[in-house]
Amino acid sequence: MSNNTKKEWLSPKETNAEYGLCTSTLAKWRMKNKNIPFSKIGKAIKYKRSDIEAFLNANVIAVDEVA
Repeated sequence: MSNNTKKEWLSPKETNAEYGLCTSTLAKWRMKNKNIPFSKIGKAIKYKRSDIEAFLNANVIAVDEVA
């Protein structure tokens, strides 16, 4: 895989490495049915890159909202 080619589906560890989302947080979110869709094949959990990015974009907090 070249540097320009990104995997479409990521494991929780890969999601952590690329997006900084802790694997334990991802597990809790799966159990609570949070908004990041995932697929489960056997014991393997996979997140679609576009779903992760959509979730992150939908949860942006503007600086003026924090105060």
